[in-house]
Amino acid sequence: MLNRIVVVGAAAAGLTAVETLRAKGYEGGLTLVGDEVHPPYDRPPLSKDLLSEGWEPPSTWLRKEDALAAVDADLRLGCRATGLDPAAGTVTLDTGERLPYDAAIIATGLRPRTLPYGNGLRGVHVLRSLDDAVRLREALAAGPRVAVIGAGFLGAEIAATARGAGLDVTLIDTNAQPLERQVGAGIGELVAGMHREHGVRLVLGADVVGMAQDGGSVRGVRLADGTTVDADLVVVAIGSVPAVDWLAGSGLALGDGVLCDSQCRAAPGVWAAGDVANWPHPMVAGARVRLEQRTNAAQQAMAVVSNLLAGDAGGQPYAPVPFGWTHQFGEKLQTIGWCPPDARTEIISGSTADREFVAAYHRDGILVGALGWNSARGLRQCRLLLGRPSTELTATVPAPAPAPTSV
Repeated sequence: MLNRIVVVGAAAAGLTAVETLRAKGYEGGLTLVGDEVHPPYDRPPLSKDLLSEGWEPPSTWLRKEDALAAVDADLRLGCRATGLDPAAGTVTLDTGERLPYDAAIIATGLRPRTLPYGNGLRGVHVLRSLDDAVRLREALAAGPRVAVIGAGFLGAEIAATARGAGLDVTLIDTNAQPLERQVGAGIGELVAGMHREHGVRLVLGADVVGMAQDGGSVRGVRLADGTTVDADLVVVAIGSVPAVDWLAGSGLALGDGVLCDSQCRAAPGVWAAGDVANWPHPMVAGARVRLEQRTNAAQQAMAVVSNLLAGDAGGQPYAPVPFGWTHQFGEKLQTIGWCPPDARTEIISGSTADREFVAAYHRDGILVGALGWNSARGLRQCRLLLGRPSTELTATVPAPAPAPTSV
């Protein structure tokens, strides 16, 4: 019998889990633990709407207070989980309290990677939490010279937002193009062109080796070639790692996240959902994946709840189609499936010159993913053909009018 369920992590995945439990008729004890004092909030707006001063913090909240209260869960906000004991069925909090459970869902998400230098300097920021975003927004309002280290989705969005506010911005990355790890060098080159057109200075193929400072405040980013990028504010956006430190000694299998089975079960009575979950995905021949995507957080939480409540009746393997997006300089890039850098990339509709196109990603003659640049409709056509021979896509989607055949 399930009488006590504890959900650790109060962001999108955790909130969706408790709401889904109630929606599916679970009436037992339900506790939601979150290490931040804020109500559950949405993260994608932090690097865009909130950072550009278009929103205030309450605009990011996922639910209003009355809707949150209606879930009838014991909210432990501002409490950090420090341990999980599957044998005893308890979650330990930083207060020393031990919460008993019949089932636990881990949804602790990520923590930002940091550099081995510069962390104590004034003007050096990371962006993961709501408080991070508020501090960064206040610092940007002073009009500093900005350097962003890391040209992935987050770093590129921060650079675009800061430049949109009229600031002097330099975007630094070890790769030859922005977003190269996420969508490949071809599309990355187009992203680079967009940033340059808007006045962002790009320093690519560069290794950061330190920070220049003056009186405890950052004054620049030192590069391996001996040059320094002058900056009064530096944002370190070099990726994130799963927040699993608190699970050391739990006996759970940990690696790149919480290692789960195909149903997202980490151990008897213990499940994982969202950015922290790592599980075998049938779309990639059972290889393990971990998706850092907002849509996956909610979808996986709902799947976990369904499997958890199924009990001995058995659940279903979780096999979502990955979906992500980024907004930069008013342009909207969306991805489905996998867009690996080593895939063959082909423009199948639209025009790169018009910045309205769909790029297909092929590997070994199979369509594995697609990217739509201001082209959501064209992207939907590709979704149905993921995992199918590339020839089927060619036959289904008309050849574009003067668009290049590849990027």
